[in-house]
Amino acid sequence: MPSQKSPTKRSPTKRSPTKRSPQKGGKGGKGAKRGGKAGKRRRGVQVKRRRRRRESYGIYIYKVLKQVHPDTGISSRAMSVMNSFVNDVFERIAAEAGRLTTYNRRSTVSSREVQTAVRLLLPGELAKHAVSEGTKAVTKYTTSR
Repeated sequence: MPSQKSPTKRSPTKRSPTKRSPQKGGKGGKGAKRGGKAGKRRRGVQVKRRRRRRESYGIYIYKVLKQVHPDTGISSRAMSVMNSFVNDVFERIAAEAGRLTTYNRRSTVSSREVQTAVRLLLPGELAKHAVSEGTKAVTKYTTSR
């Protein structure tokens, strides 16, 4: 009879952890192969992901542009510049109005502080027009309430 070899018992050796190659796309884990636009599934129903909302003054800038020049358009780059400009002016006026409030030892920013901040920040004729438009807007708001 041919002799049968008994299975040799190997002593357990310590293995170094194998390096895994990174997956394409940068993100690992479940669903990495799936496209980024596909939403999660909840009980077999596709759930649509909501986009993060980006706030902008774009629609208001466009409305004013159409009031002034009805046949003129605006590029997205120009809209971005205008949006940055409006944000910058808003921050300056808000900061100045806040400073005026603290100087006068008050805790509430009122239309008076905003008006004074506009007069301090904007030059000459532009300040006068801004104050008159602001007064008109506040009057319209208070009468509609």
